[in-house]
Amino acid sequence: MSALILALAAGAVVGLALGALGGGGSVLAVPALIYLLGFSPASAATAALVIVTATSATALSVHARDGNVAWRTGTLFAAAGIAPAFLAGAVAGRLPPAVLTGAFSLVAALAAVRMLRPARSGPPDRVRPAKAAGAGAGLGIVTGFLGVGGGFLAVPALVGVLGLRMKQAVGTSLLVITVNSLAALTARTGTDGDLRWEAVAPFAGAAILGAWDGKRLASKITGPALQRIFAFALLGVAGLMLVDVVV
Repeated sequence: MSALILALAAGAVVGLALGALGGGGSVLAVPALIYLLGFSPASAATAALVIVTATSATALSVHARDGNVAWRTGTLFAAAGIAPAFLAGAVAGRLPPAVLTGAFSLVAALAAVRMLRPARSGPPDRVRPAKAAGAGAGLGIVTGFLGVGGGFLAVPALVGVLGLRMKQAVGTSLLVITVNSLAALTARTGTDGDLRWEAVAPFAGAAILGAWDGKRLASKITGPALQRIFAFALLGVAGLMLVDVVV
């Protein structure tokens, strides 16, 4: 199968994940770039940030139109992660590929387990700025370090820590992903010249189109069902990558 077809197919899946789940795009994009398109882990992380930034910004506009974005919470969350994402992104390229891959798989697995735990009984009366800022800073570090948009962690944090409804967390996470990915990408600019735009461009284009279909899919599925789908997808990807590191 040609690289173009693989890039288009993988991009469509990533777009569906971002549009429907508000995350999971980069956690799927990184292994797709490594195992299907032959990118190195460092190049895959940078390319995934390019793809996810463009796709999440597109999906954000669609979710915002339906009122599924908590702007105040998302802004606090995202702003707190900008500096950590930039700093972590600047040093991540110096680490061995096996370390990055292993850390990536473990963080994805932990996020999946968090999503499968029973949901809170209801949202809090108000969002505590310190809580949102603390969660956002932690997410920014992971975003910069692993080269992921962070939606697969933002959604569990927005639901479990800040008490947003699942569909509102999906939309809000796209704001967080866009900001954090852009900060991490800025830190990586000029550090990796092997992005292979002939693969990245069609991947990103297919992902943007897939995000529109993902949004329509999300409107037909309940929040708890989306949460379970997201969690099991993360567990599957984490398991495959961890096996690759060990073997």
